Amino acid sequence: MVNEENKIQKSRSFNFRKIFEIPSRLAHSIGGESGSDDEEDMDNNIDNVQFISQGGIPLENQQMDCAFDTELVSSLTKGGPKAGNPQKDKVPSDMDMMKERFAKLLLGEDMSGGGKGVSSALALSNAITNLAASVFGEQSKLEPMPQKRKERWRKEIDWLLSVTDYIVEFVPAQQKSKDGTNMEIMVTQQRKDLLMNIPALKKLDAMLIDCLDNFKDAKEFWYVSKDADESEKGVQRSDKWWLPTIKVPPEGLSDASRRWLQYQKDCVNQVLKASMAINAQILAEMEVPENYIESLPKNGRSSLGDSIYKNITVEFFDPEQFLSTMDMSSEHKVLDLKNRIEASIVIWKRKMHQKDAKSSWVPAVSLEKRELFEERAETILLLIKHRFPGIPQSSLEISKIQYNRDVGHAVLESYSRVLESLANTVTSRIEDVLYADSVTQDPSLAIAKWNPSADSSPQQPLSGMSTPKGESEMLSSAAETPNSMTLSDFMGWNMEQGEPDITKNHSTGNLDAFCQR
Repeated sequence: MVNEENKIQKSRSFNFRKIFEIPSRLAHSIGGESGSDDEEDMDNNIDNVQFISQGGIPLENQQMDCAFDTELVSSLTKGGPKAGNPQKDKVPSDMDMMKERFAKLLLGEDMSGGGKGVSSALALSNAITNLAASVFGEQSKLEPMPQKRKERWRKEIDWLLSVTDYIVEFVPAQQKSKDGTNMEIMVTQQRKDLLMNIPALKKLDAMLIDCLDNFKDAKEFWYVSKDADESEKGVQRSDKWWLPTIKVPPEGLSDASRRWLQYQKDCVNQVLKASMAINAQILAEMEVPENYIESLPKNGRSSLGDSIYKNITVEFFDPEQFLSTMDMSSEHKVLDLKNRIEASIVIWKRKMHQKDAKSSWVPAVSLEKRELFEERAETILLLIKHRFPGIPQSSLEISKIQYNRDVGHAVLESYSRVLESLANTVTSRIEDVLYADSVTQDPSLAIAKWNPSADSSPQQPLSGMSTPKGESEMLSSAAETPNSMTLSDFMGWNMEQGEPDITKNHSTGNLDAFCQR
């Protein structure tokens, strides 16, 4: 009895292997110069495959333990699936795309699965950044987003933001029992910073897209390809040679159109400042990585250089005058100044709050003066961020994002950063149209050199916002007082007096009402 069972088992194994040996033989015969005889042999072999069974009995007379897909065998022998296979041409469903997104997040962008991927926080930050880059791209024109791109952005950003729904904290709550008594229990609630900032960022996101939709009826200006004939080309700044040129009527824009463009610019500028404020606070809450600290020089003077250090430590300090003495003729020089100032701030803060035995600063400088210098450096940094919102990230910001492990911070930072970038781009495109209008009326106004402040600063401040002169006075007074100025103070958002521009909890306040006037 045992011998018979062994024979049957061997017969099964033999026939099982034979099934998968036949396709390779058939493929070999097909690959050569096969004639009609070969085709007949192939058909006979396939028939034999279909009727191989356990112990050599035909399939229709006995049930198999393992069922074989005859279509799969046929496809293997005939060189793969037929052209036009609906499975092959099928468009990926939303579920398939979601699986792909979250699989990459779980793998930490390491497709080998070897566990060498980045942290979940960085993977999520990169996913949001890459999604924004693929959807918005260069945004070279003031025009509505295509409906498919708009739907894709809203759908996929919701997928990535859904992670924050499960970042919770315990909060006390009241529960009423059956006998009518009230008990205090702990319940889960979305973390406070996410609960406040995610809805605000979503509202800013919607406002930006609505702003682009408003340009669908713009008829007084249009775009001409940069490759068009010289006679057909419009106006564009020389430092934006890759963008299409802008054409306006020979007499320029009408007053109504010019006012409408300025209004749209002011509205987008409010969104820009709100996203900048959220991004600045999240970056400030992130810990400074040890790798960055180890790369710093021993003291603030070494970081800033003698010239900058002397200008900051003078008795009477004016931030506007300080920046006027700095060479900021290129993006690289602005970024270098920002890196130096941020490094000095980190050094001074560590020396004030920690006793660092490895590096000693000038002992003659008192704690009060060191704190004053740190506040002056922060004031300069805020002014640089306000003047040049489109410059690349600094070394400190890159380091914080790279080594951050807080997923909530990663989502808020990346989402606010992409909205800040889009708002700055839209503002710049509106500036380009206003520039083309001014050059059409007066060709002598053409600008040839790099001037990022003109792209980011509004020509006319809104009501309730400080003027450039007022900002200068505010910054100067802040540098001479013990309390450093916050980003909200600098931008004119008076939290204590309850001004309606931006509230302290980072909600958008009446910003949407302002943009619907």
